[in-house]
Amino acid sequence: MNTLDCLVIGGGFAGLQCANRLQAAGLAVHLLEARDRLGGRTRVAPLAGRTVDIGGQWIGADHAELTALAQAAGANIVPQYAQGARLLHLASGGRDRLKRYRGLIPNANPLALLELDRAIRRINRASQTLNLETPWESAKARDWDHETLATWKQRHLRTRTGREIFDIAVRSVMTAEPGMLSLLGFLFYCASNKGFEALTSVDGGAQAATVDGGMVQLAEHLAAPLRADDRVTLQADVSRVTLTEQGWRVEDREQRSWHARRLVCALPPALQDRIAFEPALPANRAQLANRMPMGSVIKVVVAYPTPFWRQAGLSGEAVSHSLPFNTVFDASPQDGSSGALVGFIDGGPARIWSAHTPDERRRAVLDSLVRYFGPDAADPLDYVEHDWISDPWSRGCYVGLMTPGLLTELGPALRTPWSGIHWAGTETATEFCGYIEGAIRSGQRAADEVRIALADRRR
Repeated sequence: MNTLDCLVIGGGFAGLQCANRLQAAGLAVHLLEARDRLGGRTRVAPLAGRTVDIGGQWIGADHAELTALAQAAGANIVPQYAQGARLLHLASGGRDRLKRYRGLIPNANPLALLELDRAIRRINRASQTLNLETPWESAKARDWDHETLATWKQRHLRTRTGREIFDIAVRSVMTAEPGMLSLLGFLFYCASNKGFEALTSVDGGAQAATVDGGMVQLAEHLAAPLRADDRVTLQADVSRVTLTEQGWRVEDREQRSWHARRLVCALPPALQDRIAFEPALPANRAQLANRMPMGSVIKVVVAYPTPFWRQAGLSGEAVSHSLPFNTVFDASPQDGSSGALVGFIDGGPARIWSAHTPDERRRAVLDSLVRYFGPDAADPLDYVEHDWISDPWSRGCYVGLMTPGLLTELGPALRTPWSGIHWAGTETATEFCGYIEGAIRSGQRAADEVRIALADRRR
């Protein structure tokens, strides 16, 4: 029986970064991935002769590790197109309105603008009081953690327009409704990602750039040295891990087994209940599987002969509180030789539309685009979608949600190792939680934990 130094479960960016780092340190490591591909919550698909992202795609302005990885892989980093006006669609109160705007906050009545500005300032001030390593130790943590973002919104935003714009922002960032989210969890998410404005911005924000040809090529770059040493097994759906005198025995559903001194579980907490742990996980860690559900999102990319919206002075960015396709960006090639729009059905609407047929979703998406950009949007060249809610290896996206009470009751269990098992994944990140950048940093942290633990054992 060959006992590895470490076995990594999960072939997303966290697991790949962890395994790559351990291999570079000279340790015997192997990576298991349940899918038939690597990249986790990133994924590509063909669209009108191009390869486009239908999973995670953006490099934020402050995403130093992801930027360095893209450069090392020789990938072409493309600034997100943002020239021109944005669109806001609102249809409450019997009025169907489409407004152009520039800047962070859409045009609205003066009272709504004033209270939105104040609300953002309050969020930023509160989030800056948190220690990213231990947000549950904040003086107001318990009060904030047992309040939903929805109740906070009701207190601080009185106008219907202000509340609807706030809902749009929360859906686009968290792929969830405010009522599902802990106020403390949202404050931590904002602090982890450099503030509310950065989360919702292109220029200088979390949506600053993309990678031509898709993010998956960066995952493959991380995997290359592992593959060269036969250190990756795909379609390895781990079903059981058992602690033995030698370390951990890991079995998949094909009854294959591996043995290792340490494990890194690089899965979102919502997926850990697919694995039977013997002995059972500590109660706080086990409960994360039920208390941290994934967000709800369906991602769509639509191709056109030209980026016709640019001729109308539009950036391609559009948001709506009521249309199914409620967050949209320009996804055209850098040279503008053809057009493409990428967007999301997210939050509560995603759960509704997940139950519809692909044809019904396609019609709803195109109808939304016609409302935003006019009749030219009705006749695309090509169309591709991915329902992340129905993906059995993700159960949703972008990230596990911090529900009320989660951080103060279970927060320390997110990263605390247990009996030789270490935890990675963007949900465990202190910086850039929810993004590929956070996943990479979590993989680095977990690898360093393993390396130090093994070194201590050998002394």
